Amino acid sequence: MSEPIIKVAILCFTDQGLSIAKTLQKEFYRSKILTTRDTTSSKDIKQIDSVAELMKNSFHNYDAWIFIGALGICVRSIAHHIEDKTTDPAVINIDDQGKFVQSVLSGHIGRANVVTKQISKILDAQAVISTSSDLQELWALDTLAERYRWKVKSSISTNEIISLFVNRKSTALILKTKDKGTQYLEKTCPDFVDIFYNLDDCDINEYELLIYIGYEVFDSKTPIISYYPACIAIGSGCAKDIEPSLLIKGLESALEKENVAIESVYAIGSATIKNKEQAYLDFAKQYNIPFITYSGEELNTITVANPSEVVKKKVGVYGVSEAAAALIADQSTWLTEKTKVLTQSGKKFTYAFSLLSVYERKASIAIVGAGSGDPELLTLKGQYILENADCILYAGSLVPEALTHMAKEGALVRNSASMTLEEQVAIMDQYYAQGKSIVRLHSGDPSIYGAIQEQMTIFDEKGYEYYIVPGISSFQAAAAHLKSEFTIPEIAQTIILTRGEGNTPMPEHEKIADMAKLRATMCIFLSVGIAKKIQEQLLEHYPEDTPLAILYRVSWPDEQVWTGKLSELTTIIKENKLTRTVMIVVGEAIGARKNRSWLYDDKWHHIFRKKEKTIQS
Repeated sequence: MSEPIIKVAILCFTDQGLSIAKTLQKEFYRSKILTTRDTTSSKDIKQIDSVAELMKNSFHNYDAWIFIGALGICVRSIAHHIEDKTTDPAVINIDDQGKFVQSVLSGHIGRANVVTKQISKILDAQAVISTSSDLQELWALDTLAERYRWKVKSSISTNEIISLFVNRKSTALILKTKDKGTQYLEKTCPDFVDIFYNLDDCDINEYELLIYIGYEVFDSKTPIISYYPACIAIGSGCAKDIEPSLLIKGLESALEKENVAIESVYAIGSATIKNKEQAYLDFAKQYNIPFITYSGEELNTITVANPSEVVKKKVGVYGVSEAAAALIADQSTWLTEKTKVLTQSGKKFTYAFSLLSVYERKASIAIVGAGSGDPELLTLKGQYILENADCILYAGSLVPEALTHMAKEGALVRNSASMTLEEQVAIMDQYYAQGKSIVRLHSGDPSIYGAIQEQMTIFDEKGYEYYIVPGISSFQAAAAHLKSEFTIPEIAQTIILTRGEGNTPMPEHEKIADMAKLRATMCIFLSVGIAKKIQEQLLEHYPEDTPLAILYRVSWPDEQVWTGKLSELTTIIKENKLTRTVMIVVGEAIGARKNRSWLYDDKWHHIFRKKEKTIQS
């Protein structure tokens, strides 16, 4: 997730400290320099007379304080203003020679440790961090909830939980749901932590600490910290003007009965005719969740598990609670199907619970871009998915086998080069039915001549979950090899990715000769067999001496690259007997080294490089 922009105060006491402060100010967009030195004041630099007065009036007005000077000055300055680690700003101290950067206060929650590491890289200084979990590269249990927008509860104090964890006591990590946070935990799991995906699979008495992520509530003598993503949808129908207190109490009891934590509730939903029902409005307000209503037409799009003819006659739908829960959760199943409740006043309501589909642990298919050939050009996300996949199908003629060596022990790895689409899908069907993780590994980037459309059509028909992980395309690898920027100011600001018309017809409006009129940087795929035709079409608008590059298996160990002029295209291909896996690039941008960008010009100002306005002091 993206890091928040923080408001930073940089406090310095010497000329050398002021120089360091000015360097840091360029890195922290919302920062202000405060100094005891004589200086020309501006809106971003201010001279101060008293540090004590500054701390008294402004300590909690900034997200972070960076002191540049002796650590003792820093400690004495902040001592009387420290209140609570959940509200105190981050405090970092740097010596005025810029050799050491020390996290002083609010290391985790205030992000002082993160800022300390950031500054150490800016100044090429030594970061000094004393937080045990950071030194051991363990999870910061006190900031996980904020980082991933979870709610948190623990059976003992958070400090006691953290103490057990940093002392590496035997820990069970129970992952009932799935999101970016749980993926991070799986990827970075320490060796003293065992992972489980269901409570029933874990003997909690064997562990000294439990870490749970999900929606369940359970009793345990073992200390436990539970994180609750907002992942549960409540659907409900009720009698008109039901008493708010009774509905709220009834829903709370229902959650308790089903062992579902109220902290995990994402929203409550009902029919549109209930959009002003005070009981629902009060419940939503009390727990700070949305109240969502649906029309009868929307509710009827869901085939409910427990249809009611009575409800159909009254409100025109076969079920409100199940349908509303399913619509909120984007689901067709329920954790709890429609349940009727009779309140003390004699009025009734129903409820149903569903798990939001995005949090469900289920089979998935990842269409992963393998990159242009060099295994090191695989993305980090692609690597993680490959390392954890249960089934990998890869196009062996186009994807390096070395990438499949990342597969975990026991994973199925098959070369699909000799398979039909139907044979590939049959294998995926088998693993999908088991709730497994499947990877379809494609060369380059899947969105560029990846032949994934027909696969996704089948996945859609089967209702399969799938997603795409981008990869480095061969045209990008070509630019890297050629040390070229394909978009040069005033020369070429457009890149065309295309192919020639061979056995597969081209759309009438995408003829190479027509696109050549733009004289953009043109990257031509899959066309080496019709090189003469391509050359003739390009020469209709590009000059004969237009720079040319022909790249064979670019970024592979056996890559070969030829450069020349457009007039030499056919000759190079014939002389080198090139027949496949060739990229043709044409355009003035190849190898160009002129026409400076305005982006870094000293006269070009923007929100991150403002024009200085001095104020006379």
